[in-house]
Amino acid sequence: MAQVLLVTGGSRGIGAATARLAAERGYAVCVNYLHNQAAALEVVDAIAQADGQAIAVAADISLEDDVLRLFQTVDEQLGTLTALVNNAGILEQQRRVDELDAARLNRVFAANVTGSFLCAKEAVKRMSTKYGGVGGAIVNVSSVAARLGSPGEYVDYAASKGAIDSLTIGLAKEVAAEGIRVNAVRPGFIYTDIHASGGEPDRVERVKSAVPMQRGGQAVEVAQAILWLLSAEASYTTGSFIDIAGGK
Repeated sequence: MAQVLLVTGGSRGIGAATARLAAERGYAVCVNYLHNQAAALEVVDAIAQADGQAIAVAADISLEDDVLRLFQTVDEQLGTLTALVNNAGILEQQRRVDELDAARLNRVFAANVTGSFLCAKEAVKRMSTKYGGVGGAIVNVSSVAARLGSPGEYVDYAASKGAIDSLTIGLAKEVAAEGIRVNAVRPGFIYTDIHASGGEPDRVERVKSAVPMQRGGQAVEVAQAILWLLSAEASYTTGSFIDIAGGK
């Protein structure tokens, strides 16, 4: 059976690295993106040049209609979904909690939490033996921020990733008997452009001395852990977490 993977937020960083590595390992890949079509198409083109199969689909995963369209496109163009990586997420400018407003909180939680729930829902409806599926695997991209809290910077982002941890544990238990494994990775300080969204593009360089390994991580190092969790090598692993944070 062909392995079909959907990576949300797949046009950059960890998502792009995951899409490329998955294609190398034989997955047909849907690269979801929100705005950056050029980056998404670059990932798809790189996969195609290596004789892989990939499509790029624009969708705002915080919107239910967009999520439905995204999954229907995968159904039609790639076939039955067997794997989902809930990677899409945002953070905003570094702020203390007493400087946050409801509009920002709603944006962060809509993208990081609501979107992951909606995508997980549609994946389960396709993978679960309860619905006639043959099983599959979901990997949620959390963050070590969920247990560190990101004080003075992104407590709202950290809280959204705490919700992803709870989703991982609860959903894993709900669907374990239906052929679906649900796990998560918790990256630490990884060299991606998400830090620019918070107003500090070189954040990893500033904080890496606080990491026991004394360096930041690369997106491909996270992707490798994700692919292991998706693979048959992790067949007895569900509701689990891999911290990819250099010991932080």
